[in-house]
Formats: sequence, structure tokens, C-alpha cells
Amino acid sequence: MLRYGIKVTLKAKKETTAEVEDFIKGAVELAQKEEQTITWYSFKVDAHTFGIFDTFETEEGREAHLNGDIAKALMEHADRLLSEAPVIEKIDILSSK
Repeated sequence: MLRYGIKVTLKAKKETTAEVEDFIKGAVELAQKEEQTITWYSFKVDAHTFGIFDTFETEEGREAHLNGDIAKALMEHADRLLSEAPVIEKIDILSSK
């Protein structure tokens, strides 16, 4: 069972909403290269709020992802793209189907 996850919430500036959406949609290509990232989802909550949810079998896999290319690219552009700092939460998965 997958036991570890990350939930990220991103609030785009009005003028960069399309760019943030394109960024997270395209980031799946980077996630596919990460062997320890088992599942990776990007989603839209409302007009300016987006999210990413991913899962891992081990804590080491989760840490590798947090220090990987997607996180680096996001943090490099966060001040310009986002209206507030990204909310990055480590979560423990209790059950899944």
C-alpha cells in the first residue's frame, strides 16, 4: 500500500493563472521520470487555485520528490506566479482503493 503523500496548494496571481495551469499540467512529464513517485495528479480547485497530489511507497521517495526538479522549478518561479507561498503538506495515507 502507498503510505506517503504530498498535497500542494497553489494560488495563482490573476495575471499568471494560465501560466500556473500550464506549468502544473506540463510537470507530469517530470513526474513520470521519478521512479519513486508512484502517482502524481495536478488539479484545479477554482479560478485561481490549483493543487498537486502525489504518492510514494517510502519516505525516501517522498523526500526525493520534494528535492526534485518539479519542486525546484516551482520555487524558482513562485514569487512571480503565485499570490502567496505554496502550501506544501506531507500526508500519511490511511487507506486507498
